[in-house]
Amino acid sequence: MTWSPRTFLGSLPEATAKELVGLSVQRQFSPGRVVLREGDVDTHLELLISGFVKVTTSVDGFETLLGIRAPGELVGEVGALTGAPRNATVTACGRVTAGVLGRAAFEAFLRRHPVAAARLTASIADQLRWANRRRTDFAVYPAHVRLARLLVEVAELCGRPVAGGAVEIGVPLSQPELATMIAIAQATIQKAIQELRRRGLLSTGYRRLTILDPAGLRALAELGPETP
Repeated sequence: MTWSPRTFLGSLPEATAKELVGLSVQRQFSPGRVVLREGDVDTHLELLISGFVKVTTSVDGFETLLGIRAPGELVGEVGALTGAPRNATVTACGRVTAGVLGRAAFEAFLRRHPVAAARLTASIADQLRWANRRRTDFAVYPAHVRLARLLVEVAELCGRPVAGGAVEIGVPLSQPELATMIAIAQATIQKAIQELRRRGLLSTGYRRLTILDPAGLRALAELGPETP
C-alpha cells in the first residue's frame, strides 16, 4: 500500500509506516458508517489505510463539514492522546479500511520514531493552517472565489482525472456541506456554483462535482499554477 507523501503515513519512511500499520487492528467501514463519534470519550485513533472520510461537527443542531481526510492520514489522534471527548464525528464516504490503534501503543511508537512524532506535529499544524485559510478567505474573497479555492484543495486531495482533462471530486459533497466549509448561506452557494458553471469551470450532478478546467479554476482562485 502506498500513500500520498502529503499524508502522515506517506511522509514516513516505508518501513516505519509499515510498522505502524502492523501495530493496528484493521476493520472495514461501509459508506455512511460512523468511524468516530463527536462527544465520545475513548483512547484509540484510526489509521486511514484506504478510502476517504468526512469530518463534521454539530453546532446548534446544524452539521458543519470541517474537512475531508484521505488514505494515509490519522483521525482521532488528538482525543486519543489527550483523553478529551471527541470534538468531531468521522464518517466513511465510501468503503474504508482503517486500523485501530490504542493510545499506549501509539505513544510507544512515537518514542521509538522521533521522525513520526515530528510528522504528527506537522500534520496537526497543517490542519490548523487549513482552518485559518478558510477564515482568511472569508474576509478577503467573494463567495465564488472562496468556493474555487476550496475546490482546488479538495481536488488535490481526492480528485481523479476524467476525459478531456477534467477532474472529478472523488467524494460526494452536497451544496449545504460546501456552504458550511466556506461559511456562506445555501442561497449564496447556489449563486457561487452557478458562477463557476457560467465560466465553464465546473459541472455538477447529484452530490457530484467535476472541475472542467483545473487551470482556469486555479487562476480564479488566485493560487497560481499547480506544482508537479
